[in-house]
Order: sequence, then structure tokens, then C-alpha cells
Amino acid sequence: MTTNDLPGAGKRVALFATCVNDVMFPETPKAVVRLLERLGCEVDFPPAQTCCGQMFTNTGYFDEALPSIRTYLDAFEPYDYIVAPSGSCVGSIRDQHPMLAERSGDDELAARVARTSAKTYDLTELIVDVLGVTDVGAYFPHRVTYHPTCHSLRITKVGDRPYELLRNVKGIELVTLPDADRCCGFGGTFSVKNPDVSTAMAADKARHVADTDAEYVVMGDNSCLMNVQGVLSRQRSQVRGIHLAELLAHSEEDFAAAEPDVEGALS
Repeated sequence: MTTNDLPGAGKRVALFATCVNDVMFPETPKAVVRLLERLGCEVDFPPAQTCCGQMFTNTGYFDEALPSIRTYLDAFEPYDYIVAPSGSCVGSIRDQHPMLAERSGDDELAARVARTSAKTYDLTELIVDVLGVTDVGAYFPHRVTYHPTCHSLRITKVGDRPYELLRNVKGIELVTLPDADRCCGFGGTFSVKNPDVSTAMAADKARHVADTDAEYVVMGDNSCLMNVQGVLSRQRSQVRGIHLAELLAHSEEDFAAAEPDVEGALS
């Protein structure tokens, strides 16, 4: 297959890394770039990007969120496709940005938001709906369970797209997570304002993850993954967390290249 035959050929995609990934999980946006370039896309990283403003909005600081929205528009408006490895942030852009723009009374802002939010995609939406791909050539020979985070499920509405992609990963053993649609207890500022309730919810989620005997728990949002993995770590669980983008970016070549290092470490 030539480069022109790849599903992403001719598509220029802007990557919105998101705050939590930029600060704490930089390997995730890097994985998005590797994955999309493998599918033939040209990926840009607009350096002017900052926060989507969700933290302001969720806390009721609507006016304070507007500068973040304008910055997002300035950075991403020129692109035909915008992708983020976060159902939560994509949900904020598509649900909260229009609400805030309308509330501001600025018709021009509202029109810009409508255009830009409509072309902002969760990673799984871009791959499945825009590129028309469910097999990205990933290889991950491990037992895995998937938690569909609340915002990706209820706001962004990614549906079965993550499952479609995971089912086509070579070598994977995908096991169902009990009560998968229940919240992990993070909820951004919810976990700060209601720590006891949040802790109980996270403990329930961690227990369900452990019950699957999975080696890895995978999610499309690192904030939720951090929350659950924190509980698992304190329980000294052997279950490891991995973002969906990082799992999908793994190929057989990656594992083959890592084998000598692993063998050397064990000898």
C-alpha cells in the first residue's frame, strides 16, 4: 500500500493535546501523532493552544471561560479536522462552548464556535467515522478491560467506536468490565468538593477492574484513568492503566524491537 492509498491521505489534522496530557501524560498525544501518521494523516500541533475552559465552566465561572474559548478558536479554526484524546474535553468543546457563546450575546463568536466545535472529534470518532477504519494495525497481546468514561459516553457519545477498535487489535483478550457505565468518581472538581463520595466510587470501579483479572485497564480519558489507577496502585494491584491512544499506537514492530531489551534485563 502506498502513502496515497492510506485512509488518512490528504487529511490535515490539528491535535488538541489537552491540559492534563500536556502536563502529566505527554506520551498520549505523542501516541496520537504516531497512530494518525501511520494511517496517512498529516498532523499539526498548533502551539497557541491552551485549555478548553471546562474547569471554569464546570465551576460556574462562565465569563472567565470565554478567553479560553477564543484562544481555542484562534488556534484551531483554520483546520478541517481537530482531534483530542479526551472524550471529556471534546464534550466540553461541543456542548459547553456553544452554550457559553450564546450566553455571551456575541453572534460572531457563536457562529465561530458552531463551525469549530462541529469539526472537533474524539480520537475514536475521527478514526472510525472520518477515516472509515476499525483496524488500525495495532498489536497488544494482553488481557484488557475497557472503562467508557462518563463524558465520552454521555456527552461526546462515542458509543461503540472504542470497542470496535479494540476488538480488531491483534493478540488482545478483551474482557467486559462489570458496571462499565458507572462513574469512576473523578468528575473534575467533583472529586475535590465531594472527596468521600468520590473515593467510594473510585473504590467500586477499581474493584470491578480487579474482578476482570485484566492486565490492563484502558480508557479514553487520562484524568479518569489517573483516578482509578491511583486506587489500584494504593491497593498494590498488578493491573496497569493505559490510554486507548497508546494501546492503539502499539504495533508488532514495537514489541519486536523491545524484545532484546527485555531479554537483556532478565539475563
